[in-house]
Amino acid sequence: MTNRFQVTDRFADGAQYIGGRLRAGTSDREHSVIDPATGESVYTYTLASTADVDEAVAAAKAAFPGWAGATPGERSDALHRLAGVLADWAEDIARVESLQCGKPLKLTTEFDVPGTIDNAAFFAGAARHLQGQSAAEYSGDHTSYIRREPIGVIGSIAPWNYPLQMAAWKILPAIAAGNTIVLKPAEITPLTSLMFAMAAKEAGIPDGVVNIVSGSGRVVGEHLVGHPDVVMTSFTGSTPVGKRVAEVATATVKRLHLELGGKAPFLVFDDADLEAAAQGAVAASLINSGQDCTAATRAYVQRPLFDAFVARVAELMESVRVGDPFAPGTDLGPLVSHRHRDSVAGFVERARGYATVVAGGEAPGGELKNGAYYRPTLITGAAQDSEVVQSEIFGPVLVALPFDGDDEGIRLANDTPYGLAASAWSRDVYRANRATREIKAGCVWVNDHIPIISEMPHGGTKASGYGKDMSAYSFEEYTQVKHVMFDNTAVAAKDWHRTIFGDR
Repeated sequence: MTNRFQVTDRFADGAQYIGGRLRAGTSDREHSVIDPATGESVYTYTLASTADVDEAVAAAKAAFPGWAGATPGERSDALHRLAGVLADWAEDIARVESLQCGKPLKLTTEFDVPGTIDNAAFFAGAARHLQGQSAAEYSGDHTSYIRREPIGVIGSIAPWNYPLQMAAWKILPAIAAGNTIVLKPAEITPLTSLMFAMAAKEAGIPDGVVNIVSGSGRVVGEHLVGHPDVVMTSFTGSTPVGKRVAEVATATVKRLHLELGGKAPFLVFDDADLEAAAQGAVAASLINSGQDCTAATRAYVQRPLFDAFVARVAELMESVRVGDPFAPGTDLGPLVSHRHRDSVAGFVERARGYATVVAGGEAPGGELKNGAYYRPTLITGAAQDSEVVQSEIFGPVLVALPFDGDDEGIRLANDTPYGLAASAWSRDVYRANRATREIKAGCVWVNDHIPIISEMPHGGTKASGYGKDMSAYSFEEYTQVKHVMFDNTAVAAKDWHRTIFGDR
C-alpha cells in the first residue's frame, strides 16, 4: 500500500469541535477510524457524550445573535474566504477523505473536494439573495412585504458515504442564512467534517457558528435531535433511521429535513445510444463503490437492447481496476468497512438462489484480501419483487431487467418505495420528456446519471424523504418567512372594526 496521510498529529486535541476549538470527548468510550483499504486503525478518539452536545448547542446559541445580525454581505465575504481556505487545503482534505472512506484519490480530488469548494462559493453568492415577495398593497389599505429570517440553532446529522460533501451541504445553507449549527458526522468518518469546521475558523467565521460533535447516533445523535434549543434538524441517511429521527424531532415540534435512501432506476428505451447507456450505467452504479443514494441500481432495458446492454456492461465492469485508493490508476476502492462489505456480499449471495450473477459477485484476494473490497457486480434474472430489486444494497451492484412497452418501463421504474433519483435514456425528446414527467423522483437525468450542481436542488419524495439540499431552494429549510403588514390610513376607527363592535 502507498503512503497514507498521517492524521494523528492534526487531531491530537480530539475529535470534537466546540466553540472554535478541537477538544476531546467526555464519554467513557473510544472509537477508531479504520482505513478500509487495510483494516488498520489510523486514528483513535474519545466519543462525544450528551454533555458535549449540550456544550456545543450552548456555543451555537451564544453565537447566533451576532451571526444572525451580520449583514448578508458580511456573511457572503466570510463564505468566499471559506471557499479560498478549502481550496488551499484541497490536497490534504482529499487525502484524509480517501483515507477514512477508501475512496480512490482521483474521486476525492476531482469530485468530492472541488464540489465542496464550488458549493461554498455558490452559497457565498446566495447569502446576498435571501429575498421575499415584493412589497405591495394587497388589501388596499396596507403595505405587505416578506422578511426571510434565520431560525436559530440547527442540529444536523451527516452520513459516512460523503463526509466532506454532506458536511458542506448541511453547514453552508444554514450559516449562509444566518443560523448557527451543530453537526454530528458519522463516528466512523469524522475527520473531514472537522477539517471543514477548522477551515471556517481560518476564514474568520466566528467561534460557535460551526460546531462538530463526533459520537454515536443512538446517544449523541438522538440527544442533538431532541435538544430543546435546537430548532431544526437536517438528516441524511437510511430510511429506517430517518423514521427514528422524525419521531424524536416531532416530539419537540422541530422543523425537519430528511434525505433518505434511494433505489434509482436507469431506464433505457430501445432507441437509446447503447454504448452511452452502458458506459453511463457502469459509472453511475460504481461511483463511490456504489455507496451513493442516487447511484444507478436498477437498469430497466427495453427488450431489443437488453442482451447487448448486459454483455457490454459486464465487459466494462471486468475492466474496472480495483485497488489501493492512493495508487495511480485505481478506479474502485474498498467499501467503507468490512461490516458493510459483508452486508453487500450477503445480498449477492442470497440473490444466487433466484437470479444470475453475470459479473463480479466476490471479494478479491491477493494483496487486497485485508481490505473491505468487493468487485463490480451485475445481476440478471431477478424478479421485480425480489430483495435485490426492492432493497437498498449500497454497494457496487447493478441489477438489469428487461421491459417491453414504454408504459411497463415507467411503471417498473416507479415500483419501489423510494423516489430520490432516476435517469431515462432515449434519442426521442417526447419519450424522454414523458419519462421525466411520470417517474416519481426528486431528480431525473436524461442521457446521463449522477451529475449534480450547486445551483440545483437535491432531495427526494416518497420513502426518500423531503426537503432540499444545495441551491437557493435549500433556504426554504433554514429560514422563517415572516409577513410584515403596515397600515397606510392612519385612521383610528377602521371600517372592519365594526364587524366586532359598534355600528357603521
